[in-house]
Amino acid sequence: MTDKPYIGRFAPSPSGELHFGSLVAALGSYLQARAQRGIWRVRIEDIDPPREVPGAAETILRQLEHYGLHWDGEIMWQSQRHDAYREALAWLQQQDLSYYCTCTRARIQSIGGIYDGHCRALRHGPENAAVRIKQQHPVLHFNDLLRGNIHTDPELAREDFIIHRRDGLFAYNLAVVVDDHFQGVTEIVRGADLIEPTVRQISLYQQFGWQVPDYIHLPLALNEQGAKLSKQNHAPALPQGDPRPVLINALRFLGQNTVIPWQALSVEELLQTAVQNWTLTTVPGSVNVNPAFSNDSC
Repeated sequence: MTDKPYIGRFAPSPSGELHFGSLVAALGSYLQARAQRGIWRVRIEDIDPPREVPGAAETILRQLEHYGLHWDGEIMWQSQRHDAYREALAWLQQQDLSYYCTCTRARIQSIGGIYDGHCRALRHGPENAAVRIKQQHPVLHFNDLLRGNIHTDPELAREDFIIHRRDGLFAYNLAVVVDDHFQGVTEIVRGADLIEPTVRQISLYQQFGWQVPDYIHLPLALNEQGAKLSKQNHAPALPQGDPRPVLINALRFLGQNTVIPWQALSVEELLQTAVQNWTLTTVPGSVNVNPAFSNDSC
């Protein structure tokens, strides 16, 4: 991807406030972009209203600013991108690369959880049906710039996955690929929980004939029970006080050398120093982190 200017992004869903795990992903993508003298964009992935929390998007943007993570350009809102997703769906249909499926979740679970292509040749109409991709480019492995070659479950790679839901909502994988391509994203830095969707997203890039970006999947922050810090697990929101101790914890989590006099630095100076010293550190798995932060931890 050296022939293009670097463009990275952070793309949270407004299902709650940012927590420490979110900060790790945002900080990692921010530092990678800034270290490459690139552009860092923010996109709000608000295409699933039942999961969204009123006011969460505005809170997330305030949190990013509070922690010194200032983005470039305008915010992209997926809720304003429906025409682009419809255009992508129409193109796939015209190329005979998608089809309607009426199979229920219960049926798919009864055959082991991987869809078997049952509706491929049945020519259903759009009534009460999802849209599935006709998988032409199964991704059996891909290169992660942090983790190396990642191999995929062949059944999952070959699955005709959903790109438009039965309830009328656009599927995450379709929207992400259409928007990353539109924004010219050259490298995607995000958490390791999104390794599995990456396989499907790369296959969609290939279905459309678009340039595939590079990928880096950062380690996941875990709670004391060994579960990923997430909004669903009620991870505590980022503290509203001095952001520097939490930023230092996040830098340590990402394997960065934090032996610096952070007390004497502003948030901006701390991040500038972090950019200057940024290195990708190979982390083979997830790392446990205590979500309770205090100045004493620094």
